[in-house]
Amino acid sequence: MKESGTPTDITACRREALSPVGLVVVKLGSAVLTDGEGRLDAAFFARFANELATLIGRGYRFIIVSSGAVAAGREALGYRQPPPTIPEKQACAAVGQVRLMWHYEQAFAPYGQVVAQVLLTGDDVHNRRRYLNARNTITTLVERGVIPIVNENDTVVVREIKFGDNDRLAALLTSLAEVDLLVLLSDIDGFFAADPKVDASARRLSVVAAVDREVEALASASQSAYGTGGMGSKLRGVKQAAAYGIPTVIANGKRPGTLTRVLAGEDEGTIFLPAENRLTCRKHWIAFGVPVRGVLRLDDGAVRALVTGGRSLLPSGIVAVAGDFGVGDPVSCVAADGHEVARGLTSYAAAEVERIRGHRSGDIAAILGYRAVDEVIHRDNLVVLEDRGT
Repeated sequence: MKESGTPTDITACRREALSPVGLVVVKLGSAVLTDGEGRLDAAFFARFANELATLIGRGYRFIIVSSGAVAAGREALGYRQPPPTIPEKQACAAVGQVRLMWHYEQAFAPYGQVVAQVLLTGDDVHNRRRYLNARNTITTLVERGVIPIVNENDTVVVREIKFGDNDRLAALLTSLAEVDLLVLLSDIDGFFAADPKVDASARRLSVVAAVDREVEALASASQSAYGTGGMGSKLRGVKQAAAYGIPTVIANGKRPGTLTRVLAGEDEGTIFLPAENRLTCRKHWIAFGVPVRGVLRLDDGAVRALVTGGRSLLPSGIVAVAGDFGVGDPVSCVAADGHEVARGLTSYAAAEVERIRGHRSGDIAAILGYRAVDEVIHRDNLVVLEDRGT
């Protein structure tokens, strides 16, 4: 991971990456939306609405992924510290969502801009039909000139259907809504080569070509600068967006005009460039939108066939099977060392794969009494991950 070139080269690179941008997902963290007392910052909402209204007038369209509901609810319900139980957190979210949307509606009203609330859970993305329903709703809102304000439905969500954080939710929206750019706004100036709280001379990186192991190591070393898991979750979102073929910018949303400068291609924050081999919407959903139900351990020949040969997964290359999955469920394909190389939708259930593993496709009918297809995972239902840094 190296950043090279003159400031002119870097500016040209940023502007080239941002030249086709029209629809943007902007994720706002709680640190941006709240003041020093942890309350929703009305001044920020007013400033942000003014900036977006100006950019909309220039032809940009936006989807906002907004944190802040639990923080707003804490204030309303009198919690001075984060609530200790899940029901209490969900109660805060229920109260806070009303206040959060009120701030957005009041901020955008002077510009005649309509906003809409969209609450999602992991189930809405994991289930293909509900995923497409969410996609149709958000697409229709955008086409009608409405700004969708998206958040996880924290009032009902439990661990099994939780996205984990809004960085992941924002990254999933890149393919769901077919956007051109992901912007993650927090209270940090970008991605640094060292921890800026420890090293005052730490250099902000303007352009990062890919999130490789060196970049991830920098994030781990700088963890204190971003809060526990903060930069790690952002980098996971960056990789998901890059796999779909769009850039991501991490920047400081506390600074007025940040989004305007980002879209103008100025040296604001850090831009992470997209992968060249872009995934389709469906394959992006297979790779990132659904949790795996099992694991298939492959031999070296099968790994090569998938990663470099672009082939389907045949039963002969499967060494071991783990998990209880059915036909059509997503499974993880790992190499001998346990490293994940691909994900896909299986054509056979776990018990059937266990029986046919290591055998040729021509033997399937004799072993199972029938043969649905030759492949355990067809290449149309498989996504190679090894060369994407996932």
